[in-house]
Amino acid sequence: MAIFLTKDSKVIVQGMTGATGMKHTKLMLGDGTNIVGGVNPRKAGTEVDFDGTAVPVFGSVAEAMEKTGADVTVVFVPPAFAKAAVVEAIDAEIGLAVVITEGIAVHDSAAFWAYAKSKGNKTRIIGPNCPGLITPGQSNAGIIPGDITKPGRIGLVSKSGTLTYQMMYELRDIGFSSAVGIGGDPVIGTTHIDALAAFEADPDTDLIVMIGEIGGDAEERAADFIKANVTKPVVGYVAGFTAPEGKTMGHAGAIVSGSSGTAQAKKEALEAAGVKVGKTPSETALLARAALAG
Repeated sequence: MAIFLTKDSKVIVQGMTGATGMKHTKLMLGDGTNIVGGVNPRKAGTEVDFDGTAVPVFGSVAEAMEKTGADVTVVFVPPAFAKAAVVEAIDAEIGLAVVITEGIAVHDSAAFWAYAKSKGNKTRIIGPNCPGLITPGQSNAGIIPGDITKPGRIGLVSKSGTLTYQMMYELRDIGFSSAVGIGGDPVIGTTHIDALAAFEADPDTDLIVMIGEIGGDAEERAADFIKANVTKPVVGYVAGFTAPEGKTMGHAGAIVSGSSGTAQAKKEALEAAGVKVGKTPSETALLARAALAG
């Protein structure tokens, strides 16, 4: 079982023929991802060979879906053109768009988020500025290393790409049902709450690990959701306890204003909802082990 992405997912890559797209398409194929095509209007009708696997290039998302039955797109399009790429995916009504691109203008992200909503949210957006998601042993859509963990019982949702990888490595002997990197920009598609709801409904996820960071109120809202709707144990970590006020830390959304958005405030909100919160990623992993054991 998994959330959002399974072995049956048919994946296309927008921007596959660029350097970054080529590199990660090869890695995703190596992880067993069923990549059925790439999208580049200027190279439509050609094929790209990945170590003996020929992947066709289509002129549009709609054409790729029509010819292959694709239901997931991974977007490796440069920031200036990313909005148009995501809007194209939304217009084609593909089920899942994983937007890896970093540096997309917040106005553009807000625009395609609102556009997806206006179209009935038929396309789930993950990202932007995210590592994507992986269901170990089944499929990998994005840039998460596929060899650091195995299939297992833990569901992971994280704002931070690096901390996603660390947590997967720390708990690699137990393994993960799915790991979702939602991105740290101020405007994102899939939220902590969306992933928490999906993991709660997934019969093969026994424990949820949630990684947040300073800035905004997403973790506080997630805490309210957990209190009202989540019956499975949740373990959390909030990055940024030592971050100075008023400075953006790594992610565009990771900025503290006064007492709002601090790591301490988020930790307290999560603990009030029954979430055990670690002071470090390693301590969080130990809490996860204890929760599964107990």
